[in-house]
Amino acid sequence: MVEPTVFIVDDDRGVRNSIRELLLSVGLAVETFESAQSFLDAFDTARPGCLVLDVRMAHMGGLALEAKLADMGADIPIVFISGHGDISMAVNAIKRGAVDFVPKPYQEQHLLDAVNEALQRDARRRAPAIDDGGLAERLQVLTPREREVLDLAVKGHSCKVIAQKLGISHRTVEVHRSHLLEKLGVTSVSELLRLNIGSGV
Repeated sequence: MVEPTVFIVDDDRGVRNSIRELLLSVGLAVETFESAQSFLDAFDTARPGCLVLDVRMAHMGGLALEAKLADMGADIPIVFISGHGDISMAVNAIKRGAVDFVPKPYQEQHLLDAVNEALQRDARRRAPAIDDGGLAERLQVLTPREREVLDLAVKGHSCKVIAQKLGISHRTVEVHRSHLLEKLGVTSVSELLRLNIGSGV
């Protein structure tokens, strides 16, 4: 299957690159766009993923792009970010279906949690009856420590953060992560998100 992609649309190069590096650090596929129109020109509704979208941009802002996508019938989950947003703007964005509204300067974990939820929402929408291919059985062979690493990884935590939370070394987390991916028959955390694995599985 096609790997889900996080599409970042922000006219601030520094913000685009910052978010890109954050998402790449947790193994997600990322594409960036400097304007709403450049995203629309490349957008393919068949591609799974979500949108991290700045509210205020030149020519076409995030809310206008959201409306444009709705007119197209494109149901891509959106995480809004803004340094200028107010409460009413955030509430309206959520009411229209946005996953979250993250203020700038963003907190990394807040943004990762929002993106994780958006990717899971897209996965559920695209494959409500997905066949896990015996995934539940494969989960049973994970060690307790591998399950701890898995639960934190699918919440968007980086290896560094997982190491801190579990009180183990960064290298040990990488080893556990490699083992659990092999046992589950996937190659990346983003594939786990596509299979809709959550800590309650």
